[in-house]
Amino acid sequence: MESTLKGIRGCDAPGVLDMDDAATVGGGVGDTYGEDCATEDQLVTPWTVSVASGYNLLRDPRYNKGLAFTERERETHYLRGLLPPAIVSQELQERKIMNNIRQYQVPLQRYMAMMDLQENNERLFYKLLIDNVEELLPVVYTPTVGEACQKYGSIFSRPQGLYISLKEKGKILEVLKNWPERSIQVIVVTDGERILGLGDLGCQGMGIPVGKLALYTALGGVRPSACLPITLDVGTNNKDLLNDEFYIGLRQRRATGQEYADFLQEFMTAVKQNYGEKVLIQFEDFANHNAFELLARYGTTHLVFNDDIQGTASVVLAGLIAAQKLLGGTLAEHTFLFLGAGEAGTGIAELIALEISRQTKAPIEECRKKIWLVDSKGLIVSSRKESLQHFKKPWAHEHETIGNLLDAVNAIKPTVLIGTSGKGQTFTQDVIEAISSFNERPIILALSNPTSQSECTAEQAYTWSKGRAVFATGSPFDPVEYDGKIHVPGQANNAYIFPGFGLGVVMSGAIRVHDDMLLAASEALAQQVSEENFEKGLIYPPFSNIRKISAHIAANVAAKAYELGLASRRPRPRDLVKYAESCMYSPVYRNYR
Repeated sequence: MESTLKGIRGCDAPGVLDMDDAATVGGGVGDTYGEDCATEDQLVTPWTVSVASGYNLLRDPRYNKGLAFTERERETHYLRGLLPPAIVSQELQERKIMNNIRQYQVPLQRYMAMMDLQENNERLFYKLLIDNVEELLPVVYTPTVGEACQKYGSIFSRPQGLYISLKEKGKILEVLKNWPERSIQVIVVTDGERILGLGDLGCQGMGIPVGKLALYTALGGVRPSACLPITLDVGTNNKDLLNDEFYIGLRQRRATGQEYADFLQEFMTAVKQNYGEKVLIQFEDFANHNAFELLARYGTTHLVFNDDIQGTASVVLAGLIAAQKLLGGTLAEHTFLFLGAGEAGTGIAELIALEISRQTKAPIEECRKKIWLVDSKGLIVSSRKESLQHFKKPWAHEHETIGNLLDAVNAIKPTVLIGTSGKGQTFTQDVIEAISSFNERPIILALSNPTSQSECTAEQAYTWSKGRAVFATGSPFDPVEYDGKIHVPGQANNAYIFPGFGLGVVMSGAIRVHDDMLLAASEALAQQVSEENFEKGLIYPPFSNIRKISAHIAANVAAKAYELGLASRRPRPRDLVKYAESCMYSPVYRNYR
């Protein structure tokens, strides 16, 4: 991946490991109030601007415990009369809220209930999400978050995160200083141009950074106060939104070219100036033409990560590594065919090529020849090279022109078929029957989100392959019974990777992201797939163990950062897995002085 980005930067441009003093500044984050260091049985002080008490304490989501305040706390913090007399446990509160959420039949209602809880009682929100992750993950993130973004203006009640629009050009540093928290470790930022497979949603894309950071905390243990969701509002080209009376963003067409580049430059400079060198900036749902450019431009000067390119690649590679344990053989023995050649498809392809190169010691250019991509115009071949976007050019191989996926499958005869097209029902019966005709166990990954945009359903994949496919998707699908056997589809969800990856970056004090750190994350995830999982045909572990998985990913990522000389936290912890677990935020209520 670094080689692709270096091609965008220019041959003489510095790489990730080429540290330039001019590109670094002082700064960083600290645990000002002892949230990370304190154990659950230690007393903490509920600080806001001053010590929170009374009515204000009940309205502060970080410290509010509702009916779980003890008699002593009610007396000390002037809560007498502001609460009913009953005192209940956090566990009882959790059971009540889950019972209420399960009453809702509409997924968007469940999403809104969870967002209301997050704004009212932060620790209870995360306790609920951690303890019921498999049930609630589709509620707070894909697929429901897609609908939430589409209707964000209609359901908007209270702002979350920072909205930085073109109106703030020249004042972005001042806007960042308006955020009450100073110790920020992770920023997820979007410009809303390519939200999931739903297109340009403008300012209403804020649901994505909010949802991603909720998972950073619940799954990766990064404390909520260290997370900052940001939407950069540069306009929208979505005519429906521009004409929607409830739209919450700028009513103008998108800024492009130099105006856009200058705005992003000011933002990136301001973030480093305000929060220091070690804040992780995750680019999220930027359009292809900007995503690669931003990663190439800032990858050598900032701690940046693009989940659509790098996170997706890492989680898919982990599934493919695990699949080799299930099927036998090596990655180098496979031929890969992608439907979709955008940031996800090319990012996955590049990481696969890097891993094959690492395993075989062959040049990466040679390894790329095992990987073929189909875009909207057909198979990417060398005769199309002059008209291709820069990130597609490495995948233009010698072959005759082919105009559609089915013909490409029959000509290339792939063993692995990967969908990142963002278009539903493109893995047709003919396509799946074709790949199944020359593979005993074809690997089929339908990765597009949300569920409606998946290239095929689990039922279609198992039925058309006669139950032989090793199958995974981007969004969740129910188990399928075929020929008397229950098939459980895996979910190649980025949530396996980015929370643990982020924790590893933060706990090591890494100052740059390197491709080898992504490979380390993939290997750690693949190692968590058990024999029991393999017996069900799964190539990913269950989400119920996600915090344990994240700790192992974080440890592997941190170890690689230390090995590459990119980690700044010294001395290096002896047991990185235990250290990762000790760094994780706990949602259990604290007792107040």
